[in-house]
Amino acid sequence: VTGGSSGIGKCIAIECYKQGAFITLIARDENKLLQTKKEIEKYSVNDKQVVLCISVDVSKDYEQVENVLKQAQEKLGPVDMLVNCAGTSVTGKFEEIEVNSFERLMAVNYLGSVYPSRAVIATMKERRMGRIVFVSSQAGQLGLFGYTAYSPTKFALRGLAEALQMEVKPYNVYVTVAYPPDTDTPGFAEESKTKPLETKLISETSSVCQAEQVARVIVKDAIQGNFNSSVGSDGYMLSILTSGMSPVTSITEGLQQVVCMGIFRIIGLFYLGSFDSIVRRCMMQREKSESADKTE
Repeated sequence: VTGGSSGIGKCIAIECYKQGAFITLIARDENKLLQTKKEIEKYSVNDKQVVLCISVDVSKDYEQVENVLKQAQEKLGPVDMLVNCAGTSVTGKFEEIEVNSFERLMAVNYLGSVYPSRAVIATMKERRMGRIVFVSSQAGQLGLFGYTAYSPTKFALRGLAEALQMEVKPYNVYVTVAYPPDTDTPGFAEESKTKPLETKLISETSSVCQAEQVARVIVKDAIQGNFNSSVGSDGYMLSILTSGMSPVTSITEGLQQVVCMGIFRIIGLFYLGSFDSIVRRCMMQREKSESADKTE
């Protein structure tokens, strides 16, 4: 589990450990990794289970990522499931976000998933088994005000997941792309400190989920081999609306998409209209406030 020292990544690790898995946690902060290791070990179901910690930046040096994953497999055996959960966020208006933030987010959120996946895929294909999970976001299905740096990196994960699934499906290797909503994590709390007003108001139209709930859904979908993983009714609707040419797990899933697409599009248009209204109101209030300041 990359990004496994906190948030959704940590909860996914706990969920898998509860089911008897051997866990390798990968993150940058060694102290947080060791704290998380102790927390996870409380949920052991047998004496043989192991939690291995590796401190590395998965977005910087592919060879280093490849080497540490090779070492992990030598200690714990081949990777049955890789969960790419390392990620970060920057919010703000497009012209106010530092240019290097666009580069940093693409490195962490996209390449930080490419590198670990690239390091394990050959072994999975040889063994004819494996699961790869990409943790995207609902902001990877729908572009929203304030997420011009973040959304594209999460959209990119879907493109990677779709192309990779087509390559590895004949080898009995399955890809899951998860689209969690706003989730109560340290990263979300940090992001909220700098969110533009428009982004906050749009985010408040849906509730914040707990990381444990999100983790349970992702692990269940990954084990079942589902390509899409969504949480709640809003997440289900978004997955139907954005299904496009993405793979389906069953004929039933495909039929649900066909039947629901039209009505969900109508509902979605109302949502988009309300989001545009929020943005316009905020702009008018800002201009009114600026005009009053100049008058004084």
